[in-house]
Amino acid sequence: YGLKGLCAYLAHARNLEKENVDIYKFVEHTLANVDSDALGIEELFQMVIEVGKYGVDTMELLDLANTKAYGNPEATKVNIGVRDKPGILISGHDLKDLEDLLDQTKGTGVDVYTHCEMLPAHAYPFFKKYDNLVGNYGDSWWHQTKEFQDFNGPILFTSNCIVPPRGIISEYLERVFTTNSAGLDGCKHIDEKKDFSEIINIAKNCKPPKELEDGFIDNGFAHNQIFNVIDKVLEAINEGDIKHFFVMAGCDARMQDRKYYTEFAQKLPKDTVILTAGCAKFRYNKLNLGDINGIPRVLDAGQCNDSYSLAVVALKLKEILGKNSVNELPITFNIAWYEQKAVLVLLSLLYLGFKNIHIGPTIPAFLSPNILKVLIEKFQLGTITTANEDLEKFLWDIEDKSYYRHDY
Repeated sequence: YGLKGLCAYLAHARNLEKENVDIYKFVEHTLANVDSDALGIEELFQMVIEVGKYGVDTMELLDLANTKAYGNPEATKVNIGVRDKPGILISGHDLKDLEDLLDQTKGTGVDVYTHCEMLPAHAYPFFKKYDNLVGNYGDSWWHQTKEFQDFNGPILFTSNCIVPPRGIISEYLERVFTTNSAGLDGCKHIDEKKDFSEIINIAKNCKPPKELEDGFIDNGFAHNQIFNVIDKVLEAINEGDIKHFFVMAGCDARMQDRKYYTEFAQKLPKDTVILTAGCAKFRYNKLNLGDINGIPRVLDAGQCNDSYSLAVVALKLKEILGKNSVNELPITFNIAWYEQKAVLVLLSLLYLGFKNIHIGPTIPAFLSPNILKVLIEKFQLGTITTANEDLEKFLWDIEDKSYYRHDY
């Protein structure tokens, strides 16, 4: 699963002409060895951790590819309303496809909206020159069959996640297009020439999107942006205005137990800050949790691969605050997993030495009992329970034997 996530990120980097042959060699080597009956638990464990090492390298490569092409993300307020023009909705992760689509829609009278993991595009300086890049439409990926019908215009998928509509909905499928590695039976696939003229022509004859909501959400807090305001963050920490950080990156899904993350965010003390990346943020990024001295309480680094930014920020704080280990920082990891990219992020954090990471809603079923036992013993990997119980556990100061804030 980690390798699948790693290769997805490699594909996005390659689309922006960034490659690392050593990572390709590692993937081939690992695939050739993982099925060997001669490997024991220690060898398998080392392979798992090595996937984490190359996961860090791959996310760094993709971060470089994105920032070289589009600049470093900036703190940005993203519109979640609509305009009265027809639009195209673009979903997935591939920023190069968004660039091509925006170039081809200039001057056509057609607006472009991002969806789910394409939301972070608004924070890159390059994309701010397009006046027809309007905002972000809808919530996370699993709402799409309902929200996409309300959108009225065509939808372009550049990668996962696609939810096939129930039954045969010909009108809906005629408006869905795929490209790159994405595909869905009954939908037209756009090849590597990236000619989006058919999508644009369909959009011109569609009604404007139905408004689902209005307002703005914060975005663009990747590592470079946070480093630009690090003095302000440190001042808030030293003054006691910020007492704890919670990393709540990862994936969202439709299961009811995912409501835990909304409740957890709502109940966090007001002197805590959420660091997030990936579509898990849609569980709480519209809650209006406020700010601390001008610093939003939800700092969104971007796509799931931008969890790399959160790790870089933690390592920088360790250096600045003079800690011996990242595990001495006032940071708790409470990560929602769903598929292979989130698994790679977890393995990358383990490689970097982070411990006491909690994942949920459940432990991944594909982890064998032996590997899981090792992860618990070596890294104190844990699961979630309820929002109230976990808050009590996470906010307990082991050394002082008290809650870090006395009025909790």
